[in-house]
Amino acid sequence: MFSQILVLALATGALADKLLAFNTETTIETRSIDEIYEAALAEGGTVTLWAGGDETTQQDSLKKAFEAAFPGMTLNVTVDVSKYHDGKIDQQLESGNVFVDATFLQTLHDFPRWAQQGSLLNYAPVGFDQIHPAFKSTDASWYGLFFIQWGINYNSAKLPGIAIAEYPDLLQEALKDKLVLTYPNDDDAVLYQFYLIMQQYGESWFDELLAQNPRWVRGTATPSTILAKANTTEAVTFTSHGSPNVRSNTTTTVTVFPEEGQFVSWAQTGAILKGAPHPESAKLLFNWMLSPEHQSTGWSVRQDIPVPDTIAYPDLWHMNGTNPTTFFDFMLNRPNVERLKLYFEDKIGTAQGLSPLIDDL
Repeated sequence: MFSQILVLALATGALADKLLAFNTETTIETRSIDEIYEAALAEGGTVTLWAGGDETTQQDSLKKAFEAAFPGMTLNVTVDVSKYHDGKIDQQLESGNVFVDATFLQTLHDFPRWAQQGSLLNYAPVGFDQIHPAFKSTDASWYGLFFIQWGINYNSAKLPGIAIAEYPDLLQEALKDKLVLTYPNDDDAVLYQFYLIMQQYGESWFDELLAQNPRWVRGTATPSTILAKANTTEAVTFTSHGSPNVRSNTTTTVTVFPEEGQFVSWAQTGAILKGAPHPESAKLLFNWMLSPEHQSTGWSVRQDIPVPDTIAYPDLWHMNGTNPTTFFDFMLNRPNVERLKLYFEDKIGTAQGLSPLIDDL
């Protein structure tokens, strides 16, 4: 028994607590992107990224764009659910065998913990000073890289003449058997979405939603995929990413953001692991992701980047239906998160089905 306790103590001590390590040194990037690129190539030209997500192809466009911008660089990206990635990162940190260079995840509560353990590189990319203070640590150990937000998405071809703008609209009789939703007890951002809605409309709203006989699925990309298909009954969701871009004439999927109700938005947060085998390559990736060219393609975590013409809405700070800072506080309160999960598990059961990364939906 004593030997087991000793091993546990030594393992715990391996992850130092920086609470009293005052005056943390932060590296502030002053090099040009070309100089960082040169250093990354000299390092080997490879960066390993673990990205939170629920479809294996979700970061294919990031990989393609990064490698096109920096010939000779290879971005090895692995997408998995954030709540699985973080445990595997913990194992790497615990063993001292770090092979991932950088990560960005939905599990925002992990980053302050890793920072206090001294497991993250204190590195401020170019543009760090322009990131809103709510989305970064003061010592530059972690910071938001891009926004994700849930919207009400529906297939207009399947719902002719039906108006949907707010959450009570989902309870109309015409939408019975037409909703497809992510299990709230399987994804914390979806859980928070339900929490915000029910804080406003009460438990009776949820009871009426259940009477609509929604189809429950795993993964947040799955509902949008299902409703977009012509051969499925389901036509509407509010648990998938909502694009703020001006709608293309080639799609039947309509996205609306409630103005009376609240929708979830947050800054997907990233960090470079201390001891990463390719730190210069990780720095290149994050400097590029925070560059004006990259940030100007959508809602930006930087305060100096205007909303592009391709977006049909004002910036997130001027949207009536969201506050992008509150999800972080929600995620920090793990006891409340777990209590809410159990509430929904009691109502709808445990999440059923394969991982959304392998379910072919």
